[in-house]
Amino acid sequence: MIELEDDGSGDARVAVLRLDHGPVGAMDVELCDAIAERFRALATSAVRAVVVTGTGRAFSAGVDLKRFLAGGGPYVERFLPALCESFRAVFELPKPVVAALNGHAIAGGCVLAACADVRLMAEGGGRIGVPEARVGPPFPRIAIEVLRHTVGDVAARRLTIGALTYSPAEALAMGLVDRVLPPEEVLPQAVATARAMATEVPPDTFALTKAQLRRDALERTSRYADEAAAVTELWSRRAADGWTARYLESVTRG
Repeated sequence: MIELEDDGSGDARVAVLRLDHGPVGAMDVELCDAIAERFRALATSAVRAVVVTGTGRAFSAGVDLKRFLAGGGPYVERFLPALCESFRAVFELPKPVVAALNGHAIAGGCVLAACADVRLMAEGGGRIGVPEARVGPPFPRIAIEVLRHTVGDVAARRLTIGALTYSPAEALAMGLVDRVLPPEEVLPQAVATARAMATEVPPDTFALTKAQLRRDALERTSRYADEAAAVTELWSRRAADGWTARYLESVTRG
């Protein structure tokens, strides 16, 4: 599900994680568990920075809706904590993280990218955004806080309530991505960016500064933990009431 490669050595060592889970990197409980496990291990490893990317035409198209609909409430109770832990493990990593968006980054895939410190996106037909409201289930709190941290309150409101997806150029304009590059340049530039972040700032200074910047978002995530039951209940309801099934049919028809 996740390929791990090393690029460089010593102080310049960068880990490249490639999501390789089906044709569009759909997020299910197994992939989320694997992401969290990998990033927790990287926190104490010798690598100095991390690049996360996808395969084929997508970075990640978000939650595996077919699996969600088939599993219903029992699956939701396993999946939501795994999803939240995957976001948290990436967001909290005390090392530079660069997302190399090779294609679509939709819904959970967009949030995963937003957990990184820097996002580089390929030119072309890839889309990025968070259409969850149209899909039906609500955001878990950590997803909202990650987006607020990344683009600010106003843009996060527009992203979440608008529930649209955006072209690379539009995403650049709103601060959702940091650079838009030709597809063949995205991964090499991501590795170069990660290496520069790891070698041009002392690692302990980087780790503290990153923690300071993200402290409010993480504290709010913990403060509003009582939302989890309502979020889980609505996810289970959407699996049963036909809303998400109709959405999935509308976007896959033809």
